[in-house]
Amino acid sequence: MLCASSSPTCGIITHFTPQSALPRKIKKQKTQTTHQQQQQYQQTLQRFKTKPTPLLLTNPNPQSQSKLEALESIIKDLEASINNGFDVADTQLLCALLETCYNLRAVEHGIRIHRMIPSRILIKNAGVGSKLVRLYAANGYLEEAHQVFDEMSERDECAFVWNSLISGYTEMGMYEDALAIYFQMEEEGVEIDRFTFPRVLKACGGLGLVQVGEEVHRHIVRYGFHEDGYVLNALVGMYAKCGNIVKARRVFERMRNKDLVSWNSMITGYFHHGLVREALSVFHGLVKDGFTPDEVSLSSILKGVSSVRIGGQIHAWILRRGLNGSLIVNNSLISLYSSQGKLEQARWLFRHMPRKDVTSWNSIISAHNKDPNALKYLQEMQSEGVAPNNITFVLLLSTCANLGLVSDGERLFLLMQNKYGIVPIMEHYASMVNLYGRAGMIVKAYKIVTTRMEFEAGPTVWGALLYACSLHNNAEVGEIAANKLFELEPDDEHNFELLMKIYEGLGRSDDVERVRKMMVDRGLDL
Repeated sequence: MLCASSSPTCGIITHFTPQSALPRKIKKQKTQTTHQQQQQYQQTLQRFKTKPTPLLLTNPNPQSQSKLEALESIIKDLEASINNGFDVADTQLLCALLETCYNLRAVEHGIRIHRMIPSRILIKNAGVGSKLVRLYAANGYLEEAHQVFDEMSERDECAFVWNSLISGYTEMGMYEDALAIYFQMEEEGVEIDRFTFPRVLKACGGLGLVQVGEEVHRHIVRYGFHEDGYVLNALVGMYAKCGNIVKARRVFERMRNKDLVSWNSMITGYFHHGLVREALSVFHGLVKDGFTPDEVSLSSILKGVSSVRIGGQIHAWILRRGLNGSLIVNNSLISLYSSQGKLEQARWLFRHMPRKDVTSWNSIISAHNKDPNALKYLQEMQSEGVAPNNITFVLLLSTCANLGLVSDGERLFLLMQNKYGIVPIMEHYASMVNLYGRAGMIVKAYKIVTTRMEFEAGPTVWGALLYACSLHNNAEVGEIAANKLFELEPDDEHNFELLMKIYEGLGRSDDVERVRKMMVDRGLDL
């Protein structure tokens, strides 16, 4: 029985939209075949059969075909053979094809391969089923992955397929489902390996469930992985995210062989809790132990410090060691200087970057969130062939709101959808409400919420509307927004204060006292 090796899953695409239904399987057609067709089919099998998990596809014209084109050619040959009555039952071939689809992120090709696989193979062959589950899970097709997983009768032979499903759920932020699979895995007696725990610990950290994390920690000891650096790095990160920074440091100190990931996990953990001095101390320890900080180390430090003096010292250290070519580090430096109002330094750094990505452009646009030049950066960005993303437009729309550029904001909102095909999310609508609201166009802002949004408005949108009403003393719409926020954020004092501000501006002292009493009744301090 074939079983995929227990290797870590990686390269998850977290914003791929899953399809709603499992691709249907193509049924075998009973048609007459010729000797020539049989030979063609056998030749097709041999093109992949020799290497079950190839990194490169073998094809007759390697110079003229890309990997994806070669894969397409193979699949077409197989589809033609199936239409002529053949049954693709070669498990080595199927594993090789699915492995190639995974390496090339070719999920649509994988769906076509899935349609070829006889159901008996998916049920009985752990190798084929595991690779198909991994392909689906790694690309966000979790419903399909789980359905294939449920159909497998031999899934308990190794941890690979379980790890793939856990990883898929974790990377999509579906942490409860990831933990449910893990505990089912343990209950069914599957032999857990070192690649299981980091995904499970990430799910614990995502939910902030330190008690569950501690239980998983006990499992790590019980299964003999308490000295595995790969697992312990994830354990440090879990405790840090769950708020137990003391226990994170304890695990870190007990590690015999720390690597760069270990140090980075501890640095990130301290910054996550605002412990800048401790984070810098760990950074110094990293250098003292002979490690060269990588992009993660440096970007974590630059994102965590709020002092331009310290940030400048780190920048100088980066320059002395010739580490200033890193795109991630330069983006972090721009964000640091921008957040401290050092626009000249941010601009200079941006202009002298050897290469830029969309994050670089977003960083410099964010630095100009109260400056009309932000719109000029969009023009430069477009002229250099860099496509703006949804974050770019959130930043630009916020800039327009800050500056009262209503016409520009409306133009950008349409440009985002019509030219770049970006579907508005909550933050875009909140920015448009803010744009109209600050300009005193309260009715238009309210219509965004009631008629333009395809989904229910959240606290961000209603909060922008209430704030706009507080600026212009609009009690009618302000009361509607406030009542929605009282439901969505019952413990947020700020919403009550904004409503009282509206009433105070209108001289409605009785209503001010009524809202004040509501706060007291809910146990909120003034």
